Amino acid sequence: MSYETLLTHREGVVEYLTLNRPDVRNAFNETMIAELTAWAAAINADDEVRVAVVSGAGKVFSAGADIQWMANALAYTHDENVQDANAAARMFAALDTLPIPLIGRIHAAALGGGAGLCAVCDVVVADENAVFGFTEVKLGILPAVISPYALAKIGRSAARELFLTGMRFGAVRAQEIGLVHVVAPLELLDAKVDGYVHEFLSAGPDAISRAKALIPRVWARGAPDAAGLTSEAIAAQRVSQEGQEGLRAFLEKRKASWDVSRKS
Repeated sequence: MSYETLLTHREGVVEYLTLNRPDVRNAFNETMIAELTAWAAAINADDEVRVAVVSGAGKVFSAGADIQWMANALAYTHDENVQDANAAARMFAALDTLPIPLIGRIHAAALGGGAGLCAVCDVVVADENAVFGFTEVKLGILPAVISPYALAKIGRSAARELFLTGMRFGAVRAQEIGLVHVVAPLELLDAKVDGYVHEFLSAGPDAISRAKALIPRVWARGAPDAAGLTSEAIAAQRVSQEGQEGLRAFLEKRKASWDVSRKS
């Protein structure tokens, strides 16, 4: 599938996705939102892909919303604004619920919706000089559509500070609040991403998918309420073909059949 605002390429079972609007700092507009939604649907239906990596072309990962897109919104009615926001909400939901790990490779800046995109990544590796921000209030609007994902990552306390001020913050602070997992010099980002790719490729793909789906279900409940759900989840995985193979491989001191990482 070809896209106007995205670049994709496949290396074995790994999909590499690049936001490709470098002339506007990879800002979101209607086309990019629609194409990211379509890309997520295509990956969701592709059993061959086991890991995806998202990055940005040019000097910045993503500066948030496109200026022309925001200018067009000035003339929107309330209902048209709802429709526009719903499209963005569907995009973030589609990316958040991918059945495979999504790794974010962040350089320079991730602002507004760019920070929201970080929040729907399972792992975020950031340039040590990268700048982040939930900057919407600086424009008199709200980080509303991204809020479920940002809150799940950074928590209410950090959100009260960062949503309400719209202030920008560095990669170290982003790591402290859980938005970023690894901070590294720019020249080491690809090596850090590659390390995570191989960690994911050494694990059972069905187990990863089910573990990812389990997280929000358990998070929404207390431990006592989740007990039945979690017991059923582990029992189902243990008797699955993948679970049986993984346990046998461990006992036999060999790599499992689905382990395609370069690590021994």
